[in-house]
Amino acid sequence: MSLPPINPRASSANTHTQSKKPTSNSIVTKPGTCPNRWTTSASRIFRGSNSHRYYGESMPYGSKEEAYKNATTLSHLTAEQALADFAVLVTDLKRNLSAEGCPVVLFGGSYGGMLAAWMRLKYPHIAIGALASSAPILQFEDIVPPETFYNIVSNSFKRESSSCFDTIKKSWNALASESQKEDGLQQLSKTFRLCRELKSVQDLTDWLDSAYSYLAMVNYPYPSNFLMPLPGHPIREVCKNIDGSPGGSSILERIFNGVSIYYNYTGDVDCFQLDDDPHGMDGWDWQACTEMVMPFASDRNTSMYPEFDWDYSARQGECRRDFQVTPRPRWITTEFGGHDIEHVLKFFGSNIIFSNGLLDPWSGGSVLKNISETIVALVTEEGAHHIDLRASTTEDPDWLVEQRATEIKLIEGWLDNYRKKMKATFSV
Repeated sequence: MSLPPINPRASSANTHTQSKKPTSNSIVTKPGTCPNRWTTSASRIFRGSNSHRYYGESMPYGSKEEAYKNATTLSHLTAEQALADFAVLVTDLKRNLSAEGCPVVLFGGSYGGMLAAWMRLKYPHIAIGALASSAPILQFEDIVPPETFYNIVSNSFKRESSSCFDTIKKSWNALASESQKEDGLQQLSKTFRLCRELKSVQDLTDWLDSAYSYLAMVNYPYPSNFLMPLPGHPIREVCKNIDGSPGGSSILERIFNGVSIYYNYTGDVDCFQLDDDPHGMDGWDWQACTEMVMPFASDRNTSMYPEFDWDYSARQGECRRDFQVTPRPRWITTEFGGHDIEHVLKFFGSNIIFSNGLLDPWSGGSVLKNISETIVALVTEEGAHHIDLRASTTEDPDWLVEQRATEIKLIEGWLDNYRKKMKATFSV
């Protein structure tokens, strides 16, 4: 699969930041000092966010059409380029604000969390620490079992209802059987209220796969509007719809009732476009075909999905067809590390928080244990995808409030240590 469940716009670097001279009212500071107006308290810190090349408004070549034209115009859509952009942005921003002596802490969730962790390792002189939330930096070749992601998704449904899990597991065969009938694709189009008649059952399978994966990611304990408008505990609601369908409902009718929670919780959608890209994932398809080559598989004994193995040759063929490129499955671990990550982080890293919720399917590809005193893993049983970086609400459970407090305490420790070291250095 081309990785639908990851969010590439979580946080990374801007594209064309131009240096500017300080304005006339700027403050000239001594080396290693930070102006009082830029407080070093983690609870009152200057915040900046930006977008990654090729995502959002940061579009090279003047338009998305030109930027996505071919492999040549897409060649700058890489993690390495994003980090280099971010390094230039932070350096120029600090200069423009006369804040060269101020420490920088990186925050990122999902792909942005991966970038935050990698930037701390690759540019330690730019940022003193990073909070990498739901960052699957180990979801690469021969590091974690390829079945991990789908096992976690499946367990999220099974914990709510074993009958719901079983219905989804049976639905794949039901889809295949229905599609082989003379008017099967037409009937499936009606059952799932599609705007256009199906040309392939695989399109519908992928649509359902994406819904279940996204639901596991955003299985928050309160209503949210991150990917789609959803109720709190959305998997619970999906399973209620599946299990509570009227008597006599077919398996596929039950499935439709369930996934409608994800795709049409508001009830505003009259029909569904399977080729719609509501999450802006076009750029990720390119990255998944070049450097973000993440193996996935499904085990029929542990997963609710059909059994399949990771097939690099098939991925290679898809990428050559779609982008005329050959994937580089070992490049990310060559560039940023991944194998023997405990040794690497222990001896070459510091000041990184890896936060994960075990309901999030990406947690299986992240760092889930403390590596050292300053490489810390914060793991919550009920957490979903980078929930700690979401805005706080009155509905936040106590464990989430405590997790954020721990993160703030750790970051304040980094800032205090930085300030003490700078004071000692420049007082000599």
